[in-house]
Formats: sequence, structure tokens, C-alpha cells
Amino acid sequence: MLAFDAIIIGFGKAGKTLAGALAKKDWKVAMIEKDPEMYGGTCINIACIPTKTLVHDGLKKVPYRDAVERKDQVVQKLRATNFKKLDDLEQVTIINSEAKFRSDKEIEVEWNGKIEVLKGEHIFINTGATSVVPPIKGDLSSNKVYTSTTLIETKELPDKLVIIGGGYIGLEYASMYQNFGSQVTVVTPESELLPREDLEIASEVKKELESKGIRFIFEAKAEEITEEENGMITLTLSNQEKVNANAVLIATGRKPNVENLGLDNTGIEMTEEGAIRVNDHLETTVPHVWAMGDVKGGMQFTYISLDDSRIVMDHLFGDKKRSLASRNHIPYSIFIDPPLSRVGMTAAEAEEQGYEVAEGRLRIATHPRAHVIDDLRGLFKAVVDKKTGKILGATLFGPESHELINLVKLAMDLDVPYSYLRDQVYNHPVMSEAFNDLFAIN
Repeated sequence: MLAFDAIIIGFGKAGKTLAGALAKKDWKVAMIEKDPEMYGGTCINIACIPTKTLVHDGLKKVPYRDAVERKDQVVQKLRATNFKKLDDLEQVTIINSEAKFRSDKEIEVEWNGKIEVLKGEHIFINTGATSVVPPIKGDLSSNKVYTSTTLIETKELPDKLVIIGGGYIGLEYASMYQNFGSQVTVVTPESELLPREDLEIASEVKKELESKGIRFIFEAKAEEITEEENGMITLTLSNQEKVNANAVLIATGRKPNVENLGLDNTGIEMTEEGAIRVNDHLETTVPHVWAMGDVKGGMQFTYISLDDSRIVMDHLFGDKKRSLASRNHIPYSIFIDPPLSRVGMTAAEAEEQGYEVAEGRLRIATHPRAHVIDDLRGLFKAVVDKKTGKILGATLFGPESHELINLVKLAMDLDVPYSYLRDQVYNHPVMSEAFNDLFAIN
């Protein structure tokens, strides 16, 4: 049996960051990763980096095959860099194997051709999430049926692409593949687009995506996938409509990846949603065993995973002030064209919580920078508390929203009134000047 100060299962953002930090504390660390093509985690290899690289090249009208090849180069470079950063550390041992708990403190791996048992004083589970595939009849194993992971690996652009799922992943892929030239249809069981977002902005998003040629079929579920003799795919919907396509993307969300971990051999408890249950400091129901990143449930963002590693380090070596409860105002962006970004509450959500709300709104077409870059699409909205002037949230649909939303988050974290952003002197002509008008709230 081999003993380590820390065993980390999964080479994702939280795991790799924690491994490096613990090595600097002179801890002996085992980093277990079953797939050498996942060094660096989901974001680098199959999610944020490859998809945003393709989004960028699609907007630049780069041919699809060339864009996929560049995406592969970017991923390979970052993957190798991430591997080297840990492999160069004397205190870190990288083990390519599936990991399975034998007990609360023992992990079984296959290493150097034999079964080994590792014992860890501290164990960290960072196994991420995996695609959810709903119960659909037909041949889901067809090479024309994809997940968000596999579609971006194909170098042949589908002429007709049907996407099952109108959530954030589905919309991002719809916008991206439409930009490359695919004819895209999105099927969603919802009655409207982005029901959790501001209704006016959701309507703007729908209008913009439809103007690009994307077709939406609402209040319908995919029931059967049939591969025809001519090579086409027919998707039969719950409303009896049939949609023909060259490829089908199943974009119905992702779930915590706990399969084959052997959690039944431990005292680790799960939530009703299938995630690993953790306390405010990410410790599981077994002392000295933590879960970080997507596997613990909640928002599935790489920056959440990064902050998870900070919470753990603070709990182990700091003043224990960092926690899930102290993490507020998480921004996010959907990289459609133009991007949609949000932090905090919508006006409807704020009113439900009892706030007396004032809203700021700005049409991008009225902003000087929009004319400079020749992109007049979009709408920005901000929500403030009338009584205190506190910023409650913002939803930004338009150019550079993914950068601007972080400035709103900073203001919310600093608890400054909305007038702080309204009265700033910004350089010119830039998108952040939008705050002068967006927050000009009476």
C-alpha cells in the first residue's frame, strides 16, 4: 500500500490547482487521471477553450475544417502545458488510471500493469460532469448522433443540424454552427427561450438568433431518432413533427460524474440530484474527503472549480473565512452572437424578494462604440434597489458583455451604489461607457 498526504481524483481546474498548491506546502500528492486527453480538465479539453475557439473562428468566417484543426492545436498546447506544470513537481505523482474507493481512505488504481492500493490522509474528488442523454428511442450510438463533446471533434460541417435542448449549451452550439454555415433547428420542451432570464432580453435573443436563420421548435420533446437509407437522420417529436438532418446534437445538460467511483464502499452521501453532498467548506460526509467542481453539483463553471480549490486551501491552511456561503455574485456568459451575460437578479426576481426596484436599460444602437465597431445589436438592463441604491443585478446582451459583466460584479462585491458606475470617467470610445447611460436611473 502506497501512502500519500493527498490523493486527488481528476486533473480538472480545482484538482490541478490544489495539487500545485499542496506540493508547495511539501505535501506528497497523487494526481489520478484516467484519460491522458483530459489533462487540465473539462474546460481546456472539451468545453470552454475548444468551443470558444470555434466561436471566434466562426465569427471570423474561417472554414470549419480549418477552425477545428486550429482548435485541436490550441487544446493540445494547453493540455501539454498543464501536464508539464504538475509533472515537473517532485512532490506530485501523476497516475493514469481509473480510481475506485475501497474504503473511506483507500483508493484502488491500476498502475504499472498491476493493481495498487493508495492510502490518503486527505482525498479530493474532482471528477467533473458528463453529458445527460434522455430516454430517446432509436440508435443513439449512430455516428451522426453527437454530444457537445463529440460534435466539435468532427471535421465535416453538417449541412443540417438539429439540436435537442434549448439551454445555454444548445444555444451556444446553435449560434456557432449557424455562423459556420449549418442550417440549425433547435428543439426544446420549454414554451419560450431562456425562461430564467429577463423576459425582454430573452425575446431579443430569440429575435436575433432567428434573424440568423436558426429555427426553434417549442413545447416538443425528441422521441425517436431514425437513420434513413439515404444517410439522413429523422427526428420524431412529441408533437408528431419530423425533422430531417445530417447530424443530431443532444444538448440536454450535464450531470455529476460519479460512475465507477466506488462510493458505495464509503460513507460519502449523495444529494437527490446525484451530486456528492458537501458542507460549506466542501468536505463530504466522510472527514478529510472533499468534493470540488461539477461533481458536487451547482453551477458548472471552471471559475467555480478554481474558487473551490481556494476554499479548500483556506480551510486547510488559512483562517477558514472562505466558504460556499461567502461566494456571491457569480457572473456567467453565453457565447452566442452577440454574447449574453448576467450577474445577480432580474427585476422580476428582485421584486419577488421584496425589493422596490428601479431598472436601467440601454439599447446598444444608441451607444457610440457600437457604431465604431458596426454592431448595433443588443440590449443592456440593470436592476437596483430604489431605497439603498444597491446594484441587484444586470443582464447584458451585446458586444463585449462577457468583459463588462465582471465590472458589475466587482461593484456588487464592493457594495458601492449604482451611481459609482454611472459617474465614472471612462475612456472613449469603449463599451464600458455604456454604464454612464445604463445606470442613469431616476
